[in-house]
Amino acid sequence: MNNHPSRRKFLGATAALVAGTVAGTNKLFGAPALIRSLGDKPNSLIDGVQIGVITYSFREMPDQSAEATLQYVLDSGVSAIELMGGPAESFAGAPKSSVDMRSVFPLMRKKRENQPLTEDEQKMLTEAETQMKAYRAEMTKWRLSVPMSKFEQVRKMYNQAGVRIYGFKPDTFGMQSSDAEIEYGLRAAKTLGANQVTLEHPANDAHTLKLGTMAQKQGMKVGYHGHEQQTPTFWDTALAQSPANAMNFDLGHYVAAGNPDPLVLIKQKHDRIASMHIKDRQTADHGKGNLVWGQGDTPLLQVLKLMREQKYNFPATVELEYKIPEGSNSVAEVKKCVNFCRNALS
Repeated sequence: MNNHPSRRKFLGATAALVAGTVAGTNKLFGAPALIRSLGDKPNSLIDGVQIGVITYSFREMPDQSAEATLQYVLDSGVSAIELMGGPAESFAGAPKSSVDMRSVFPLMRKKRENQPLTEDEQKMLTEAETQMKAYRAEMTKWRLSVPMSKFEQVRKMYNQAGVRIYGFKPDTFGMQSSDAEIEYGLRAAKTLGANQVTLEHPANDAHTLKLGTMAQKQGMKVGYHGHEQQTPTFWDTALAQSPANAMNFDLGHYVAAGNPDPLVLIKQKHDRIASMHIKDRQTADHGKGNLVWGQGDTPLLQVLKLMREQKYNFPATVELEYKIPEGSNSVAEVKKCVNFCRNALS
């Protein structure tokens, strides 16, 4: 089953079988046999270094379902992922949003990085934020009643295809979230098989203390992600607050921000890094661009080799952010990034 249409049919059938798990049991009828028929499973554990991907990398693909996302991951040759909230929650029956996040994501990023928005862009973003606020209220109500069995089904579907979910990133850990919604996010992550949840650093000490305390009780890590606000001391307060607080370090953004040698930081804090996003960005002197891997200023080769030599066990997570070339797509480009890592470690 090497052609893509057949694999898609397989995944659809598997999802249906997983969703049809007999109530009160953990047995799946037919699904394991189908999954074995897929053939070779992906393996992106390269010479001891776990290469993963955040499913945000596939944000431009038309279908964001759990089944389609799994297909993208398999076609990219990846065996471990940081899963965004959308695919898992939609599989579990979440209400649908009217906001096209593929259009909104670039605007949110521009705003976060203090880039100017045109009048039309600002209007679009304001309208989207209003709609998202109403949608969040609807989602909160749903999250507090959804059974965890739905997330177990997602875990089984991915695991049986050879993909491990190590991180989960729903939008349930912000300062606007109630304790009950945070608990839901932690339980869902644990059910998916993840050992960490990830979120943008809230820049609020009280909130990182709360998240660390709650995560520690669940036996989970909280990986705080940063953009160009990252510095060598960016995570220090959160790390001191709880052993559950950790770094979701972004190598490319760290370089673009003009920080000292990232290898020094990685060596110093490797035991507090839960996962690391990798991309190839330029330094400020060269324009801070997101480039095709190997064309920027980020020391990807050196970092990957350091991970291999020191046997660091946190995953290096591909985050696709450069402009996709004409005629290509996210899946093809993620596959190129994985091959870059494979060549670097060969």
